[in-house]
Amino acid sequence: LNHPKPEIKSLPIEQQWEHMKKQGYPPFGVEVKIVDPSTGKELPWDGRSIGEAWWRGPWVIKEYYNDPRTKDQCTPDGWWKSGDAGFIDELGYFKMVDRLKDLVKSGGEWISSVDLENTLMAHPAVLEACVVGIPHPRWEERPLAFVVLREEYKGKPEEELASELKEYLSKSFSKWQLPDKILFVNEIPKTSVGKFDKKVLREQFKDLYMEEQKK
Repeated sequence: LNHPKPEIKSLPIEQQWEHMKKQGYPPFGVEVKIVDPSTGKELPWDGRSIGEAWWRGPWVIKEYYNDPRTKDQCTPDGWWKSGDAGFIDELGYFKMVDRLKDLVKSGGEWISSVDLENTLMAHPAVLEACVVGIPHPRWEERPLAFVVLREEYKGKPEEELASELKEYLSKSFSKWQLPDKILFVNEIPKTSVGKFDKKVLREQFKDLYMEEQKK
């Protein structure tokens, strides 16, 4: 639910919107917690600690019917592991930032590929944008961005466009969160349901940063 709590209604409107942009808090009877996927430990409600969202309640599944996924995604005490990555703030508001499998883990910190994509696609030159995490010899992973340009921007120097897009991103993200490279492509591979096929991109470009470090 994203109905503002009394504590939020008394805040200035700009601060209210920061809460209202989140998915909200669970309805009565439903529990949520954020869990570190590598340790299984519950993370604090501090508005910063990103992990996997686990849900439990009368309207949350306890098992997949006749499906082996039950073993990995449902716990004996009723928690369902959603595969969604996010955090919970001090007032209990949940914010989904990405699918867990699509988060980029760089130097021990999480980077949301979805946030980078949405910001890139807000730029007037960008028709489509997809960001994936690529193995890096020093930082474990680093973001790599794929961009399809709008027709009127095609033919312009790619180096200048990449610099412009990074500058645009820097208004919303810290320097360490920016993609190391932006590749301009004619199209981005998609799944049968029209989503970006990040699995294909990760496999195709998995050695890019590793090879560059060897040069």
